[in-house]
Amino acid sequence: MSRSIVAEGRTTADAISNGLKELNVSKDRVDIKILEEHEKRSFFSILAPRVVKVELTLKDEDKRTSKVHAKIKDKKITEEEFLTANQKLTVFLDEFIKNFQNLKYDIEIDKEEDFIKINIDGEDAKTLIGYRGEVLNALQVILTSIANKNSENKIRVILNISNYKEKRERALIELADKISKTVVRTGKSITLEPMMAYERKIIHSRLQENDKVNTHSIGEEPYRKIVISKNK
Repeated sequence: MSRSIVAEGRTTADAISNGLKELNVSKDRVDIKILEEHEKRSFFSILAPRVVKVELTLKDEDKRTSKVHAKIKDKKITEEEFLTANQKLTVFLDEFIKNFQNLKYDIEIDKEEDFIKINIDGEDAKTLIGYRGEVLNALQVILTSIANKNSENKIRVILNISNYKEKRERALIELADKISKTVVRTGKSITLEPMMAYERKIIHSRLQENDKVNTHSIGEEPYRKIVISKNK
């Protein structure tokens, strides 16, 4: 859901700056519409301070994310690209796991239409998840870099460990429902802890059809957060 505010200032730049401060976002995350600027002033208002009004609307994060995914999905992974990436990923994971003594893992690497899926499971696999998936996400970045080394096309790698992402999605949906009820009941906005983009998208999507609340993100990566507020 998009959120709009009207900000004022003595100049257009001041008005935009004031609006950005209120939303706590950078300029590239909003659409700007000038409402009142350089209006004609009568003799009786000449001494009154000039007021410029602008409307700032937060860009829809889900739409931006969807556009990015749409561009990625346009590029299908060929069998040759998969075989090359699979070999590099297998070598790395084999060497990586040797550093963990007496730990048992099962690894599966599969090709989807537009990405490579890696599943790691086993009784000790949870040690590779970390707090709120921090280790998992860092390992996914490394695996993506390895898959793309010397590759002409961008290859997306999705790592899942012991079905963590499915469990995390369910937890985030439950959190969204719980927090939205609190916001509606109290009328006070609630800011969630920093989340990754795909986690924020789950929250946004869950509450998109809830006409009692709206959501927007604030801050910069990797500390970007979701704010849930009651619709006026």
